[in-house]
Order: sequence, then C-alpha cells, then structure tokens
Amino acid sequence: MHLDHYVGCRSLHFEYLRTDDDPGGARSAVMQTTQRILRAALIAGLCAGSVVSGCRRKEDASATGAADAATAPTATPSASSNAATDTTDATDAGPRARPVWTGKLASEDDFLAYSKVVGGERFTKFVVDLHTSAIYYVDAELYPMHKDFIFAELLKVPRTKEAEKLFDRNYGKDKPDFLMCYLVHHLEPDVWTLAFWDGDKATAAHVRLAFKRMRETFYLGDKVKFRPNSNDQEAVAAEVREIPSITNDALYKAVGYQPFHKGTAVGKLRIVRRADDSSALTFAPDEIVVLPEPLTDITPVAGIISQSFSTPLSHVNIRAAAWDVPNVGLRDAAKTYAALDGKMVSFEAGATSATVRAATPKEIAASKKARQERSAVQVPKANLAATTLATLDTLHASDASAYGSKTSNLGEIVSAKLPGVAVPPGFGIPISYYAAHLKAAGIDAHVNALLEDPKFRSSMTERKSALEKLRKEIEDAPLDPAFVTMLGESLSKLTAGEDAGADAGVFVRSSTNAEDLPGFSGAGLYDTVPNVHGAPAVALAVKKVWASVWNLAAYEERELYRIDHRQVYGAVLVQIGISATAAGVLVTAHPTDASDKNTFTVNAKSGLGMRVVDGKKLPEILLYNVFNKGLRIVSRSDEDTMLVFQPDGGVREIPNPKKGEPILTNARVARLADAAQKLRGIFPKDRPLDIEWVLRGEEIFIVQSRPYMGGPAALGSSPRATP
Repeated sequence: MHLDHYVGCRSLHFEYLRTDDDPGGARSAVMQTTQRILRAALIAGLCAGSVVSGCRRKEDASATGAADAATAPTATPSASSNAATDTTDATDAGPRARPVWTGKLASEDDFLAYSKVVGGERFTKFVVDLHTSAIYYVDAELYPMHKDFIFAELLKVPRTKEAEKLFDRNYGKDKPDFLMCYLVHHLEPDVWTLAFWDGDKATAAHVRLAFKRMRETFYLGDKVKFRPNSNDQEAVAAEVREIPSITNDALYKAVGYQPFHKGTAVGKLRIVRRADDSSALTFAPDEIVVLPEPLTDITPVAGIISQSFSTPLSHVNIRAAAWDVPNVGLRDAAKTYAALDGKMVSFEAGATSATVRAATPKEIAASKKARQERSAVQVPKANLAATTLATLDTLHASDASAYGSKTSNLGEIVSAKLPGVAVPPGFGIPISYYAAHLKAAGIDAHVNALLEDPKFRSSMTERKSALEKLRKEIEDAPLDPAFVTMLGESLSKLTAGEDAGADAGVFVRSSTNAEDLPGFSGAGLYDTVPNVHGAPAVALAVKKVWASVWNLAAYEERELYRIDHRQVYGAVLVQIGISATAAGVLVTAHPTDASDKNTFTVNAKSGLGMRVVDGKKLPEILLYNVFNKGLRIVSRSDEDTMLVFQPDGGVREIPNPKKGEPILTNARVARLADAAQKLRGIFPKDRPLDIEWVLRGEEIFIVQSRPYMGGPAALGSSPRATP
C-alpha cells in the first residue's frame, strides 16, 4: 500500500452540520464550536489520532452522489465517508448529507456545490491517486489546500513535520502518490482551465493523466484547457501540444476589468479623448477621469478609469492608491459612460466590476466636505548644514533630512554590506546647495510670492504656466563656481572607480526631503536624467533635477497632502549607470491579498527600467512565494521596443528582439527575492518594500528601496477624511 511511508492512526468521527438544521440554535452553537475546534486541529495536524472520517455537510436532497465505486482509492475512506452510504434516517424530513468530495461533477449544480468564487474565478480542487487513478473533487469551501483534504480524508494520519516532508514529494517531478490540481472557470472570458500550483514540478505524463481523469468525470471536460503557471510548466505545455492550453498572460490581457484600487468617490466625470495631447492635460482634484490609456504622470484626481491596462506597480497606480481613490482598468468605459461626461457622478470600484451613476445632492455635499477635512503631512525639519558631496558608503537612512530618502536608503544598503546585494556606486548632493542656488538668484523670493498669489492658488492654468517659468529660472541661473569644482572632482573619482567601466555615464536622480514619509510617497513626482556624460552635462542635469521640485504634478500632490512647499528641498544622487539587460520593480507584498506575507510581486521589462513604472505597456508580472518557492506568471511583457544607452549620452529606443519571451528565469527571480529578504532585515518592518532593480547579464543591482505606499487601507495613510 502506498501509505506505508506515512504514519498510521485512529479515526475521529463527527458530522459537519449547518446551523439551519437547528432552528432553535442550541445544538448549532455547540456543534459550530466543536466543528471549528476539530477542523482547526485537523488542518493544523494537531489531532492526536488525526483525522475526521465521514466529514459531511447537510445540503439539499438533490446533492451530488458518491465517488465512483470503480475508482475507489488505495487509501479507501471509511464506509461512513463513502457517499453511497447515507446514514441519515429515512424518516428524517431534513436534508440529506453530502460528502466533502465526489468522484464526478456531472452537472453545473455539481460544480457549483463543490466550488467557490475568488475575484473573477470560480474554482474547485481535485486530487488524482497515482496508484489507482481515482479522482476526488474536493469541497473548496471546507479545505483551503489539497494537502488539508488528503491528510484528513485519504491518509488519515497525524500531520507531523516528518509526514508533511514525505508528502511534499508530491509537488516534485517524481510524485509518489498524488496529483493536485485546480479546475477553474474564469468567469468574465468564460474560459475553463486546469492548473497545478505554481511551484508544482508536474511532468508531461502528469498533465496527460490529470486531463484524462478530468475529462472522464467532468461534464464540460472537453472545454477545459491547460493553464501553465510557471516557467517550468510552460515548458511542459510545449510537450503536450495535443492538449489545448492558454497562458495567464492571455487571460490577463483579455479581461475587461482590472481593479487597481477599490473604493468609492464622487466627482465630475471627464472623458479624455485619445487625440488629446497628454502633455498638455491638466486635471482638477474633484474630477473622475476616463483615460484612453494609462498616463505616465497625472495630478491628483478623485478617481481613475483607464480603458487599457497596465501594472499595479506603475507610479500612477501607486500614487492613486496612496491618494485612496478608486482606480480601475475598464474597456470601452468612454462609450459606456458617454452620457455622464461632465456631470457629477458616484464611482464605485469593486473586486469584479465598477459602477458609475449620477450622484445625489447629498453625496455631492458630503464629498465636498470630506475634501476640506483632509489631513496634513508634516515634513521633518530640513538639515541645511551638510555640505559634503558624500559617497553612498558614508551615508545612512538617518541622513534623509540632508540628502533625501533615495540617496540615504541606498547608503544604508551599501553600509550594511549585505552579501549578494550590490548597489551602483554614487554620491549625494545635499539640499543645502539647492537652497543656496535659489537664494543666490533671488528665486526663493519669487517662490514665496507665487505661493501667496491668490490667482496662482486658484487657477490650475495659471499654476501650470507659472511653474514652467519657475523651473526655467532655476535651470537658467548660474551655478556657484566653487560648487561646480567640487562636483567635477567628485564625478572624476566616481567614474574612475573599478566598478564604473570605460567612459561611464551617470544617472542624475532626484532625492528630496519630502518623499517616503508616513502617508506620502512622492514616487514619480520628480525627474531623473539618464546616462549623462561629462562634468558640464552633469552640472546642467543637477539644475534640471532641482527644477523638478516644482513640477506641476509634484506641486499638486503636495497640495493634496497639505504639505508646506517652503519646507521642500531638492537633493540629488549622482550614480553610475548600469547598461541593463532587464530592469524592474519588486514589492515585498501580494498585489491583492494583504494577509499574504510570503508572496512578492515582481515586474520586469527588457532594457532600461524607466518604462516599467510609466505604466504605458504591460511588463512581465510574476508572483513569487518566498516560503514555498512557488513562481506564478501573471503576464509577459508586450513591449515592441526597449530602451538602451546611447554611446555619447542619453537613451534610445530599439526593437525588442525578445517580445513576449520570458525575461526572468527561476534562478533570477530567486536571487531577486533573496536580495529583497535581506533588505527587509535592515529597514522598518511596518511596511512592505518597493525595490527598483537592474539586471546586467546575471548581475543584480539595487537602485532604490522605499516603503511601499500601495495600500492606505492597510497602512493607515489615506489623505481622505475619515467618514
């Protein structure tokens, strides 16, 4: 018997009852408590004799029948759990008992009875016994994992660590006993798929057997396609071409609705046409905007509906989540809601759909009041005393008030000397030089006058024009010669280092004192100048980065959080540029499940990384579980082009020779996740990390680490007033 390598045990019997079988409630209360205790002990493996035999629930009289007698497993469930044996008294007028597993789903009612809905998918689990080919469709509501069901209903052994270790071989290539699969109905596209867990190393033979037994026992078996979840499973799909398949990438891109941030809002609906010049667009904070495609930048609004999809980790989507406004992808939204364009509406973004309708006067008044009661974010006192152009290895996170959080956080990583975690060399220019530059040119007085000007404060059009002029003033003003000399000397030392390479270009990056604050991210608000060559060009780039403190989007977002603009100063990071094979973002959090602490979200694109966070095109999106090493492919990058360095400075766009192909191998993802785990050890544990990384060949470099601000509901950082 194939159970010999597990530990034997006695059985514990109880009946899983619904409360509606006991109108009085007394018996139900006792039974519910008993059920919870026994089921928790069962699943945790704490029952001394383990497990429940004949675990059943009361259902309607038309419930599905028993598992096929012809496919009785080697680990035969006891007679009391066999669906052919009904222990309910024939005179009992109550509903019949239905088993927690069945060997056949012969109808839609059967599938509904054994499945559950999560997001836009209804699914059940099934297990195939490799010794007998018996198939078990499992009650998805009762057993969270295949393993829970198998230990409880088939193995009937104590769930010790040793028993689990032996059992886990069933996730490998050489499975001793079981196949564990999912049968999924993707509701919106009406597609049926069979899938294994992301980390399962199922072979072609395993896939063929799973499909054979599923088709023999599921009423819509001929409609089901194989859905590979990982790089390994995609290779297996290529071996079983006789079985139809569909990728997560195809399903992700075909879906008509994508919730980035759920919630409700009231505002004026504004439909942006595709022909509109995105660089000339301005938005009011009370507008709910319908966009033809995601924008690389946007000022604060009340809600976002994009008609083409992107990644949840784009800067705009992260900022919309930090604003705590509903934000979705919804195809054909402009056509659907054309009649409401320019009107005050209520917008509700749910898990599976969104609704937009005319707002009531009461809703409009409540929304206006809430905007007036938004909380303010305090900027820590700026340190204007620091004047050293400090290399990263001399800085720590505590230096953010002088060097900005981006530079200081990278300094913390370098100083920690974490094995396997590399950061491109660089140096920081403290905020004192920004303040001195504005004061020397009299620009600080101009800033104060603007901030006091009622016309500037009341008109978006006026602000946009005035801020453009202010940025030009900052860029046109001459730099202090002494600073230029210091900058040139620091640049020479940096580019002469052994890590720089011949004719190295640098990235000139923003690093203000008003970002990565509790309740305020600042992600994507300020400018970076890539691949700059030579001291004169670097000096000009520094002024451009300083000027970006007064980008329109930066100003408007600070206004949303009631930040005092006079307390915001621009620091700069000058860092060796890495000619990237690929680049992207890793967040140490699951994109939709805040309770999942083990899954990391990874976005990747070929070439340089600026395109990953602009949200224009889908990157490769992967989910990686650091506990069980499972890797799930959500989408493949659909970029036609990629960005690379120009030899003499700047970047250029070239055709992407590997469009749609995998960017990250299993080994690359594992190394990225390992680096992220180490970074979690040196930064505060209260928030997930948002990590930007670069890949050069097989070398991984970390180029930013900041708190992830993608979920104010979980982080308690919403700028919106509490109702």
